[in-house]
Amino acid sequence: MGISRKVKKAVFLDRDGVINELIYNETGMEYEPPHRTEDIKIIKGVAEALGKLRDNGFELFIISNQPDYAKGKTSLDNLSLVRNKFMEILNKDREIVKEDFYCYHHPEGVTDGFSIDCDCRKPKTLSVDKAVNKYEIDRSSSWMIGDRETDIECGINSQLNTILIKNKYNLYHGKVKPDYTADDLFSAAKIILNKKL
Repeated sequence: MGISRKVKKAVFLDRDGVINELIYNETGMEYEPPHRTEDIKIIKGVAEALGKLRDNGFELFIISNQPDYAKGKTSLDNLSLVRNKFMEILNKDREIVKEDFYCYHHPEGVTDGFSIDCDCRKPKTLSVDKAVNKYEIDRSSSWMIGDRETDIECGINSQLNTILIKNKYNLYHGKVKPDYTADDLFSAAKIILNKKL
């Protein structure tokens, strides 16, 4: 009789607009990710949602495109400080987020070495593939949650179940179809926990 291995399941999370609020840039008249640690504002219900997912056996990963250094809008040091602060906040009392995967590139950027068409920028799947291979994640039992087409497309390309967060930033334009939609991460977690995959 063979030894049965427990299926490892995961939730892959976009960051900005899902975990935290975006910051309105009056100069550019657009919403942007936080460039300073003091601008990080975690959305209500996120900590509880992540905790419930973790308690139910899901490994949690952040998969985030952060092109503002490539675009010349901020420094790589600032982005690194913000990245580290997120992990400090989310993992304050225990390990909640297993690992984060960031892409700092943009194909139309202005910064040498970062203005490229890479394989780690969503909707490409390199970051998800790294996590799946490193932690032996079962794709069919796992999820991608995001608020943009690129998140949902990445989830589809990675053979994950997908949930679109329909937030106030209106960044989704209906080009690809998610499996489910939710108003926020707390509601998305409820959907996941009600499904037996």
